[in-house]
Amino acid sequence: MVPDGPTQPASTENAAALTDAVLVQRCRLGDRQAFRFLYQRYQKRVRSTLYQLCGATTLDDLVQEVFLRVWRGLPALKRADQLSTWIYRITWNVAADQRRSFAQQRSRQQTLWQQAVPESTTDLGLTHLHYQDLVQQGLATLSFEHRTVLVLHDLEEIPQRQIAEALGIPTGTVKSRLFHARAAMRRFLEQAGVQV
Repeated sequence: MVPDGPTQPASTENAAALTDAVLVQRCRLGDRQAFRFLYQRYQKRVRSTLYQLCGATTLDDLVQEVFLRVWRGLPALKRADQLSTWIYRITWNVAADQRRSFAQQRSRQQTLWQQAVPESTTDLGLTHLHYQDLVQQGLATLSFEHRTVLVLHDLEEIPQRQIAEALGIPTGTVKSRLFHARAAMRRFLEQAGVQV
């Protein structure tokens, strides 16, 4: 994916001091080490966001897809100072693609499941779930748009303005979605017996 190139790699000692813009420029020159530094800088946040939006099933593949799209898109990136916003936009797009694919697959599986298993045996209680599992269940009840804003803002601690830029929506829409998502999560957790 990353082409071989004769460029000088950045040293490990000063990688943290290099700006995104410098690393992007070096990536454009074929510096594979610079791309590794970008990957190391953003992979935890990308992984966390994808986990919250899509779950753990295909997490490694999704992270790889995000960074493949980042590598391919770097030559066309106009403003390297907005790299983090751009990466979150790619992450959201990958998550949206996965969600559509998963919804189609789940619909087919659910049809088969309903035909094979009586409804009473599929009833799962929340009493045996850990808090993290409960939060995941609550997130799954939200629309994808509401879940995305809640994950990016409350779990990834991304400012509302940056979320708006990444998703291509007004800041007011981010605020509204965040308000409704928090209220829905609060209701879900209270119904599950968690004091919030």
